[in-house]
Amino acid sequence: MNITRRTACQTLLAASLNAQQPRQLRRPNLVVILADDLGYGDIACFGGAEVATPEIDTLTAGGTKFTDGYVSCAVCSPSRAALLTGRYQQRFGHEFNPHSENWEVQADFGLPLKEKTLPEYLRPLGYKSGIVGKWHLGSRPEFHPLERGFDEFYGFLGGANDYATLETRDARGLPDEEGDAIPKARRHPILRGKQEVRELRYLTDAFAEESCAFINRYRRQPFFLFLGLNAVHNPLHTTERYWNRFGSVKNERRRILAAMAAAMDDATGAVLRKIRESGLDQHTMVVFLSDNGSPLMNGAGSNGIFNGAKCTYYEGGIRIPFAAAWSGRIPAGRVCRHPVSSRDILPTFLAAAGAAAPANVQLDGVNLLPLLTGAATQPPHDALYWRAGKGRAVRKDKWKLVECGDLHSKLYDLSTDPGETVDVSARFPAVHRELRQMWNDWNSRMIAPHWPARQRKVAVNREQLVWDL
Repeated sequence: MNITRRTACQTLLAASLNAQQPRQLRRPNLVVILADDLGYGDIACFGGAEVATPEIDTLTAGGTKFTDGYVSCAVCSPSRAALLTGRYQQRFGHEFNPHSENWEVQADFGLPLKEKTLPEYLRPLGYKSGIVGKWHLGSRPEFHPLERGFDEFYGFLGGANDYATLETRDARGLPDEEGDAIPKARRHPILRGKQEVRELRYLTDAFAEESCAFINRYRRQPFFLFLGLNAVHNPLHTTERYWNRFGSVKNERRRILAAMAAAMDDATGAVLRKIRESGLDQHTMVVFLSDNGSPLMNGAGSNGIFNGAKCTYYEGGIRIPFAAAWSGRIPAGRVCRHPVSSRDILPTFLAAAGAAAPANVQLDGVNLLPLLTGAATQPPHDALYWRAGKGRAVRKDKWKLVECGDLHSKLYDLSTDPGETVDVSARFPAVHRELRQMWNDWNSRMIAPHWPARQRKVAVNREQLVWDL
């Protein structure tokens, strides 16, 4: 082969390799789908017999199902704060939901500005970040998602919203606290960026469509999508399209929640299809979870076999449906029984993006990729801790200590009693003392809350206990 021909062949080979490089070296897309108030018994693949969720079932079967997945708090806002920072929210005072009923003007409520969020870590890596849905981390201008690392926002700033209005086609619902089944207007405005828009779609459907549009806009570069669904949080609103799927469910409240979960499942399926249709399935890691357990008080949700509910630190309040999938990277059909946390998402996503963990920030989550790919088998955490005012808990291995102020302090063996029905502290006093000391040591490194709590009575094991929110 002469030099000219060899040079031409080398040029063609180099061009061919260069053409393949973007696909081979591209940083993966990262997607979080966060449900709201979804209990362990509200989803088919985690035991909800009445609720059909085939899309989430497929996502779970195609990756890793975490049977012992936890969130950092039993209510919405602190749970989100921990997820987006990878840190215990008690490190920076975001311990409670806003205490004021008129929280929009509560001066001290919002994710502290000194805390760095996941999209802020991803921006220097070339990521476009979008949030669709619920924010609930502050409504003042400096707390807006576009000021906290996100490039796009479509959703609402508050903690709950109406899924439908009187203008929404085929809407149906049950009366809320004000006695309205379907209101004339949503309680929080829908924003595109910082501009209010008129949104007539059923809200879960709208969030699905907006998420797919975001993927389509940024399919040629790495993106981070945070789909913060408000489903299945109160109020109980659905449409005939979803209601009609559950004629066999006789309890009206349960039927509406099943319909809301079906809309959430359809939204998840729409996002997954858009990823596949865009040829991005092997370049996209998807995590699905809930922000806390079902509140139960609405008579619609279920936490399966678990004791407690939203607001409590029993399993029903903090143990949630949790799954991760990444075609070609995470083997399908895996089940992980080690305790993991929503705080693990940030360091896992950073590792997936090829970024080192920040050296100057104390992260409390860990990179789960070795566990997800099968390269590691050991538990990723020595222990997990919770605190919200009087509510305290710690889990180490099979043991869990739950306390509610001075009212009680109970120890459970989750390996034999996942429903937390039998207090074994009298049988294992040394374990009880060890876990209490561990919690005290952890607590000594946290700071005081930045704003006070509200309180709510929640029934647990037929007891009425007052928990801080």
